[in-house]
Amino acid sequence: MTLAERIDRLDAYRQIRQLAARYGRDLDARDMDGLLELYVPEVRDRLREAFLLPLRSVRITVLHVGTHVIDFQDADNATGSVYCHAEIQNTGENWISQAIHYGDRYARRDGRWYFARARRHELFYGADHGVAPNGLPPADWPTHDTGTGTVPMRWESWQEFWGGESATGTGASASSPVAGRPGAH
Repeated sequence: MTLAERIDRLDAYRQIRQLAARYGRDLDARDMDGLLELYVPEVRDRLREAFLLPLRSVRITVLHVGTHVIDFQDADNATGSVYCHAEIQNTGENWISQAIHYGDRYARRDGRWYFARARRHELFYGADHGVAPNGLPPADWPTHDTGTGTVPMRWESWQEFWGGESATGTGASASSPVAGRPGAH
């Protein structure tokens, strides 16, 4: 890569990471205009309506954006994998925690990066505060906001690692050297 291409790539990483951070902030603030500005113009109208119902079914949300991996397909298109921990007041005084994985597609238009489509929102889990997520029934998000999610169990690398032992992610036995070890994935 030339120096100019490397600088352009660094700026692309910066802009794309800001998309995920601004998404969390704008969603928490219910700033619909700010939220929609993060998306390519052709999907904004559809997304406005798609955001309203789920956002009206919860009160306070606090999204903590974490790990963010970005892979470029070319100079103007990329995909992303974003981890997020959410604290959500879902009904009345009831609070839940969710561990979320967002699968993203990004596109650059006129020098600016945007989400190219709705984010793919998948749960690791959702649980009421104080409830361990182990053994919960499937969340089937967005139908239910608590329960076991679909990741990492649906990821091919997870399935290959566990050799098909368990579709629920409990394939590691208690005596396994990696059972329950953070970062063992």
